[in-house]
Amino acid sequence: MRYLDWSVISHAWPFLWQGLQTSFLLLALAMAGGILLGTLIAVVRLSASRPLAAVAACYVNALRSIPLIMVIFWFYLLVPLFIGRPVGTFTSALIAFTLFESAYYSEIMRAGIQGISQGQMGAALATGMSRMQAYRYVVLPQALRRMTPVLLTQSVALFQDSSLVYVIGLHDFMTSVGIVANREARLIELYLFAAFVYFVICFSASRVVKRLQDRMTVA
Repeated sequence: MRYLDWSVISHAWPFLWQGLQTSFLLLALAMAGGILLGTLIAVVRLSASRPLAAVAACYVNALRSIPLIMVIFWFYLLVPLFIGRPVGTFTSALIAFTLFESAYYSEIMRAGIQGISQGQMGAALATGMSRMQAYRYVVLPQALRRMTPVLLTQSVALFQDSSLVYVIGLHDFMTSVGIVANREARLIELYLFAAFVYFVICFSASRVVKRLQDRMTVA
């Protein structure tokens, strides 16, 4: 009977930690870029310009209908063709995640914007603000605060999905786990450890979101 050897994890931890740092960096940048782009798309979808709103809606519906793994792979191949030089696995993965997640963040922000009373927009315009200033200073801050728990929940899913970058060879946490598991012939130990790490991070994040939701409900 083969016994589990957990010492392989401690020996390989510096390499695994580098992969986990890559996953965290990808998460942070894709989350920031996705929320910014998603907010812009949400505003465009709610604009008075029907052609622009239609284009934004097509963008959202198209990306939400395509598996993320295909988007990652496509951008890894297409971005170098458009700019004429290779950009690296991290950059192409970041572009893919930002564009893909922006479609989901935009729907969250659109719901938050629509939940703000139209009277607040009218009052802001009456004070002499432009429509964009009213969005920036009045509507969007309230929508962002209201939808923060949902945005964070989507970001937990983003962290889980970041493991898909193995298709382009980016050395994130799961790719590093796979390399060590195959090199040391310890697949069970490494993948159990990976599952434990993802569980701890995602469960902890979900508890933080739950507490934030409870606090906002009370407030």
